[in-house]
Amino acid sequence: FSAEQEAQALRKAMKGFGTDEDAIIETLTKLNVSQRQQVLITYKSTIGRDLIDDLKSELSGNFERVIVGLMTPTTMYDVHELRRALKGAGTDEGCLIEILASRTNAEIRHINENYKLQYGSTLEEDIVSDTSSMFRRVLVSLATGNRDEGTFVDEGLAQQDAQSLYEAGEKRWGTDEVQFMSILCTRNRCHLLRVFDVYRGIANKDITESIKSEMSGDLEDALLAVVKCMRNKPAYFAERLYKSMKGLGTDDSTLIRVMVSRSEIDMLHIRREFLSMYGKSLHSFIKGDCSGDYRKVLLRLCGG
Repeated sequence: FSAEQEAQALRKAMKGFGTDEDAIIETLTKLNVSQRQQVLITYKSTIGRDLIDDLKSELSGNFERVIVGLMTPTTMYDVHELRRALKGAGTDEGCLIEILASRTNAEIRHINENYKLQYGSTLEEDIVSDTSSMFRRVLVSLATGNRDEGTFVDEGLAQQDAQSLYEAGEKRWGTDEVQFMSILCTRNRCHLLRVFDVYRGIANKDITESIKSEMSGDLEDALLAVVKCMRNKPAYFAERLYKSMKGLGTDDSTLIRVMVSRSEIDMLHIRREFLSMYGKSLHSFIKGDCSGDYRKVLLRLCGG
């Protein structure tokens, strides 16, 4: 890998009349995120121009969004997406839920630090001013990045948690949402998987069924996302991708964000889950749903 060679290749693709989109796709999708950051710095030092500015002036639409996303360091990409979700036209609740329910404590701490540096307000302040009621409380809880990340399962506590969830929902009239939040947003993954097993025994139904019947709207979506991420994160993202493309029109924001943010983390697993869940490959789905350079770059990120 030579950052200088890649920087020159990108400049060549954009210089003069017309843009060589294929060369840009080729160069950027074969590099990993840290190599792309090196190219960014080298481009500025050897060519004296800002690579992202150049890309933005040459490209447009969804294709530009993917390419700029690829050029953005992982944490900053999440930060920009959260900010867009909160401060854009209307709130993109799906984006807030997806990022906050799926990132690790360390990732969330980095997001918080960078968010404050970038925008002057904290992520929590912006969540509080932009969302309301129980949904707000769940997001604030997830945004603290304070989940137990150990692997210890306390059998007695697991029984107790499952019973508490049952009593907070199925067993009573109305729902004690705080109980659901405090258990689902703080316990470690191994412990929660055990709680879900015990819960099924007590309630005779899966925890996801109970959440669906007890909650609605954004709160329901948020708690379901937490449960799905605990059980199988790649399957959660496979479902996000499927829903972004199925039916009429495409939810490009979600499609782009998942493809860019997971491309180097668990894309292979996501593809496998997608195929087993929907009987069609992610590759064929993207192919049928997108077009042009946008399709080309997403297919490269998808691989296979």
